[in-house]
Amino acid sequence: MTARPDIGIVYHPDFLIHTQDYHPEKKERLLAILSLLKEEKLFDRLEQLAPVPARVEEIGLIHTESYIKYVKEMCERQRPYLDPDTYLTPRSYEVALLSAGAALTAMRSVMNGRLKTCFSLGRPPGHHAEPNRGMGFCLFNNIAIAARAAMEEFGLERILIVDWDVHHGNGTQAAFYHDPRVLFVCVHQSPAYPGSGYTDETGSGAGTGYTVNVPLPAGCGDAEYSAFFDEVVAPLADVYRPQLVMLSAGQDAYHDDPLAGMRLTFAGYAAMARKLKQIAEKHCSGKIVACMEGGYNLKGQAEAVVTTLSELGGWGRPVKNENIPATGRKDALGVIAKVKEQSLALLAGKVDTV
Repeated sequence: MTARPDIGIVYHPDFLIHTQDYHPEKKERLLAILSLLKEEKLFDRLEQLAPVPARVEEIGLIHTESYIKYVKEMCERQRPYLDPDTYLTPRSYEVALLSAGAALTAMRSVMNGRLKTCFSLGRPPGHHAEPNRGMGFCLFNNIAIAARAAMEEFGLERILIVDWDVHHGNGTQAAFYHDPRVLFVCVHQSPAYPGSGYTDETGSGAGTGYTVNVPLPAGCGDAEYSAFFDEVVAPLADVYRPQLVMLSAGQDAYHDDPLAGMRLTFAGYAAMARKLKQIAEKHCSGKIVACMEGGYNLKGQAEAVVTTLSELGGWGRPVKNENIPATGRKDALGVIAKVKEQSLALLAGKVDTV
């Protein structure tokens, strides 16, 4: 008898409805991932979960009532854009509810013990969506909604959210900027869209020290992202001791992504996923919830997602070697060292170590 997988994905065909042919964030991103999983016969290694749409009350855990109504009305009026970057279709509101519902399904499957790890393939993505506005291809902040629901439903007090999308997760930062129940650690290219995520953005009030930004210059690759985990994420997790690890899994730091200038390879994504899994196993019995964010080289982001799934699931799938020259950005390593010192100092004495 075959053992049931302890890693799963959340998927629904309606995620393909929200699309625009000439936009980078289109249905082909998801189709490329599904095609690769099918081609390599990997679906048998994954528990496949179907989401239900998030209720308006659940979206309201993060977003204002007026903004939720605004998105709904814009879709009903068949307005084509929320802002110059963020398109709408007549059904985008309902698909966005389903995408948030996928993140909630992933979170609940992990927190109720059905799975150890679950990856939501929901789209539209979410980490740029702030409480009162959507932006950057995002309508509702899927990972933030799921994190807040985990607090409400399971009483969690310490959630680690790692965001490795190449763009700063301004929406997730805004959602938890005052809240010590989330340690938000974000590595991203800077300067780049959306123009935020600097090292002095560290939280406010009770949340001071619980927002950690690592803005890196363009051209960083595997070595710098590995150092980010070793020097920032792992030491902070040792202090914070998360009860759940969550991942904003953007694949647009890939070296051939058309919308960014980083140099990550598939080996780099594999290393980050391994390190994230080690952190989760050390602190929260391996519980990881991941949500898909950006990634616009279709083949590259599909391979990066499947590589991440393989590492989180422990499949032993060979990592594709791309022979990209090492970067060795000393200026980036300086940023990482500075953030490590600053963030550990800000958290010192704040987290109960009993």
